[in-house]
Amino acid sequence: MMTQIAALTDRAVLRIGGGEARPFLQGLLTNDVDALAPDKPLWAGLLSPQGKYLFDMILFDTGDTILADVPAARAPDLLKRLTMYKLRKDVTVAASDLKVFAAWDGESDAPYDPRLPGLGRRWMAESADTTATLADYIAHRLSLGVPDSDDYPVDRLMWLESNAVELNGVSFTKGCYVGQENTARMHHRDKLRKRLLPVLLTADPQEERSLRAGDREAGELISHHGGHGVALMRVEQAGEPLTLGGAAVTIEWPSWLGAGPRAE
Repeated sequence: MMTQIAALTDRAVLRIGGGEARPFLQGLLTNDVDALAPDKPLWAGLLSPQGKYLFDMILFDTGDTILADVPAARAPDLLKRLTMYKLRKDVTVAASDLKVFAAWDGESDAPYDPRLPGLGRRWMAESADTTATLADYIAHRLSLGVPDSDDYPVDRLMWLESNAVELNGVSFTKGCYVGQENTARMHHRDKLRKRLLPVLLTADPQEERSLRAGDREAGELISHHGGHGVALMRVEQAGEPLTLGGAAVTIEWPSWLGAGPRAE
């Protein structure tokens, strides 16, 4: 099978350098930046003090600097936020001209996507020979049930509701970071009541976003591409018959998420 290689044109790259770059990020992000290595990228979130999603990024270690693969539409806001946080630390944050690429269904020397190996390999470069489109990559990602940055409601989604535990986006053994208290409490004490789940649509939702289980609201459609979508669901209702605007909707519970809604 020919390797599929796509330029992820919805992503941008920030370059984070300086002598204190690693401890700076370690004190901000949900994952253990000390574990970052050239062959081991990390997915991490930057949260509000209340533990709600603000930004996410995939970090790459180049040896002398850290590159952050981020959603392009929000890269300027993230750059401003990191610049605000760094104060007088020996840290530099700047936009990069590098582009983000992904490869799947074949061979590549790049590291695996840290969220799920099935997503394929991921890297940054000035250019690459592509054999697929961004739409092809999105279809591949959705076939695995993995949400992405555009699926995370800003300042509404708790980080664990993004499936951060299952997709390797959080460390419960590192030191403090912004939003840690509520994230840790949710993990250790609370049952996760909502999470992002992949859904299969049987009709074009138009402007409809409310998923229903009978006469009860069960979730919110966040995004969709063709018949596949991502919804923020109440887990207790994910196993019930669901509709969106009167049309049937099916939860496509992914294998990486465990046994299914009745096991929650």
